[in-house]
Amino acid sequence: MLEFPRWKYVLILLVLVLAALYALPNAYQKNPSIQITPSTSEARIDDALRQQVDGLLKDAGVTPVGTEVDDSHLLVRLHDADAQTAAADTLRPALGENYSVALNLASTVPDWLSRFGARPMSLGLDLQGGVHFVMQVDQAAALQKRVDGYADGIRTVLRDNRIGYSSVERRADNSIGVVLNEGANVDQARQHIATSLASASGQGVAGSGPQIAVDGNRITVRLSQSEIARIATDAVEQNRTVISNRINSIGVAEPVLQRQGEDRLVIQLPGLQDTAEAKRLIGATATLEFRAVTGDENQAAAAVASGSIPADSRVYYDENNRPLLLSRRILVSGDQLINANPQTDQQTGMPSVGITLNSAGGKRMLDHTLENVGQRLGIVYVERIPTVRVVNGEEVRSARTVERVISSSTIRGVFGREFQTTGLSRDEANDLARQLKAGALAAPMDFVEERVVGPSLGAENVERGVTAVLYAFLFTLLFFMLYYRMFGVVTCLALMLNLLIVVAVMSLFGATMSLPGFAGLALSIGLSVDANVLINERIREELRAGMPPKAAIVTGYEKASDTILDSNLTGIIAGIALYAFGTGPLQGFAVTLVIGIVASMFTAIVVSRALVTLIYAPRKKLKSLAI
Repeated sequence: MLEFPRWKYVLILLVLVLAALYALPNAYQKNPSIQITPSTSEARIDDALRQQVDGLLKDAGVTPVGTEVDDSHLLVRLHDADAQTAAADTLRPALGENYSVALNLASTVPDWLSRFGARPMSLGLDLQGGVHFVMQVDQAAALQKRVDGYADGIRTVLRDNRIGYSSVERRADNSIGVVLNEGANVDQARQHIATSLASASGQGVAGSGPQIAVDGNRITVRLSQSEIARIATDAVEQNRTVISNRINSIGVAEPVLQRQGEDRLVIQLPGLQDTAEAKRLIGATATLEFRAVTGDENQAAAAVASGSIPADSRVYYDENNRPLLLSRRILVSGDQLINANPQTDQQTGMPSVGITLNSAGGKRMLDHTLENVGQRLGIVYVERIPTVRVVNGEEVRSARTVERVISSSTIRGVFGREFQTTGLSRDEANDLARQLKAGALAAPMDFVEERVVGPSLGAENVERGVTAVLYAFLFTLLFFMLYYRMFGVVTCLALMLNLLIVVAVMSLFGATMSLPGFAGLALSIGLSVDANVLINERIREELRAGMPPKAAIVTGYEKASDTILDSNLTGIIAGIALYAFGTGPLQGFAVTLVIGIVASMFTAIVVSRALVTLIYAPRKKLKSLAI
């Protein structure tokens, strides 16, 4: 009667092995470290830099745990936070503005664990320390910029098609009023405007783009609500992409960047303590430049090797650090870019990026392409980052510039304000469109909230959280072993596996543990205790009713299981609701709670029954139970 399927034993053993494997990385503490990344195309990460850093640290009396070099950064591991601070203070002024020196936490997980995808659980800002920002996007400015671009495009298309007009103005309600001259062809003007707007907005002519109304010789272009919402959403997403690129350049471990509401972005940078440095990098300005390519990669490499650069050219580097010669003259700058959308070339069916410039940029591009069909056109990403240095006790403000070539394609024909770049894969086209749109912030952003969590406070929070969970766990185990005896020991083993599963699942899926997460973990342990109490008390009731011990075990588990499922289902629903409608700490609490509840049901109903069956099933004459 007291039986348990063997395949469930295999399942439990598999869960135990996987849980131990993916929870193990949390036993390896991270090293405080310094991450050095190049800030300019001239900077290099190589052995020479490594030797320079080792010498600087030795002179400063800082002994690193080790130094690691790869293609993108140099990582210096240190013994503690004090050594990390001293190393950063030493390296930043010595390396200058060619390198970014950022505080980091380096993993010590062995390679064999990493090959299985095992990694330690992420710690939230309240446990690790760092800076927290909330930035608000000025969506009204983004809308105004887009409508101004539409108005500029309408003026251009009317002039190009020789349609007379007296005014094209943006109104206070963000509509565009066009007044044509007497005798102008209104239908023709409407058709050209519709085509221009469809291209500029990235919508089809019959899509959800701007709507056009005609009243005599007056044409009104009004943005639909869906178009306004799309512009606002695009502004937030474009700013999010720009800020994400800047955060990645800082080199902060496990940054958090997420939307809050409709127009805000939450930025958390664990391990970073310098809010001024973070605000300076995040608030940097970026733009794009279109320049003629004056020499291919071979000519550029030869010019760099000989040191003989043509007077009318400059050497730029792409993302792979390959040199390219571009003209010193800027054809079009990023502030003349209205839109960029991934498209499909109608002639070849190949992926492309459709680019729309304003009238001034379109005129310059038209003049250039008339004379340079078959030549290459380079697109340069330029970022200007303000810097502050202290010289003789006074702050000296300047800026450093980061430049790289993100595209260089061949001019296939004459074009003006609208053109395509081809020769790209679908992914490359999507990436290029995103980079073009993300070259500068789509709308201004303001810091509406900022705070700093110190590393010592974060470490204290971790210690207190672990202590709280540990004592709750120990008191629970002690109570169960004294009150339920052998069944209490079984319950303790199930609770241990429950805790192991929660840690493993959160580590595997990259969930972030925070202080509310500790609360959710403690609550899930309490719910697991509740499930085991229901089972043990049900077995006691069956024994008091005179049922044989083995039959009491089977009946107790069967009758208690339905109650456990019902009670825990409400907890899961509450956790899902908290995650869906909450933000930040509420989501951290909800994730830990739901994972803990699911794990507790598995350990209480399946694991504990398997252990009880192993203990009592082999006994043929069982007269009593230790419960």
